[in-house]
Amino acid sequence: MIYLDNAATSFPKPEPVYRALDRFAREELANPGRAGHKMALAAERALDDCRHRLNQFFHGLSPDRFVFTLNGTDALNMAFKGVLNEGDHVITTNLEHNSVSRPLRAMELNGKIALTRVTPCPEGFIDPQQVFQWLKPNTRMVAMTHASNVLGTVQPVREIGAWCRQKGILFLLDGAQTAGVLPIDIQKDGIDLLACPGHKSLFGPTGTGFLYAGERTTVRPWREGGTGGDSSSETQPKELPYFLEGGTPNVLGVAGLAAGLAWVVEQGLENIHLREMTLVKQLRAGLKEIPGIKVLGTDQLEKSVATVSFVSETLPAPEIGSILDQAFEIAVRPGLHCAPYIHKVAGTYPDGAVRVSPGAFNTPAEMDKLLAALKEILSI
Repeated sequence: MIYLDNAATSFPKPEPVYRALDRFAREELANPGRAGHKMALAAERALDDCRHRLNQFFHGLSPDRFVFTLNGTDALNMAFKGVLNEGDHVITTNLEHNSVSRPLRAMELNGKIALTRVTPCPEGFIDPQQVFQWLKPNTRMVAMTHASNVLGTVQPVREIGAWCRQKGILFLLDGAQTAGVLPIDIQKDGIDLLACPGHKSLFGPTGTGFLYAGERTTVRPWREGGTGGDSSSETQPKELPYFLEGGTPNVLGVAGLAAGLAWVVEQGLENIHLREMTLVKQLRAGLKEIPGIKVLGTDQLEKSVATVSFVSETLPAPEIGSILDQAFEIAVRPGLHCAPYIHKVAGTYPDGAVRVSPGAFNTPAEMDKLLAALKEILSI
């Protein structure tokens, strides 16, 4: 199988991740506790180690502000439902994944918040001025993706984050497509809430993610329970991260996430991004040589991540994806990619597009095989 669905979940994982998962599962997979037995303390250290690595990598103010979650969706829901109040206004974009769009839309439909969506330019970039013009007295938050999971376009988050700080507005960033590929600096980018999955370009296993809750935020917990520490308090202990981490965490997954993050640091973000964008350049050029194919997004590779989506005049996206899978053993992602608003803007709704997302372990030869398969499928 040629796996080209890394925008959904990275595969394969680096070998150190597999080794870390196996070792931890065999030797230290206990319930973390700050005053327990040796295995419990080892499990607690695994959580602390990953928090410190995340804090260094993303330039946070404190490791304790990194709260482990089930995934990016869990982190986003925790942020929206734990921060926003009735009567708040939120500015978001039409680029968003449903993990952003759906909870905000549900809150809007329930009459809790007002919502404004900003539309990108045809190439897929948000103009900061289009965000700034929607400022209202009750604007509480700007919530947006760092890079589109359909178009691969990277947004001007630092400029928007600085404006949010100036206006006293919270800035929430969805780092699903960029964490582990492009630099994210919480302090320089003016980020108050950073939500990321661990299973994409940070190379952790599924079931991992985190929310960074900055010093300007007060996030209400949406679950309460055990913390492995303070058992005497009648309500959830106020100390971060335990205030937002009720229940037994996915310690095994976090151990794998720490190993994935260490591998990313060892490889270097610039090197990973360069390798992936070399494949994107090859892929975009090859697709444009196939008659009847329209490639979405931009050719400005310095403003992109490794996500390429296209449509064909010959066959709808679901059929192309199915044929690639069954006849050529090539895994891509056809459809709406949980981002229907940008497909409506791009004119690819309701069938969607074929999304190809190469990762750190793909090769130029695999891009050639995909292009050859597409030429055969489309009878070129």
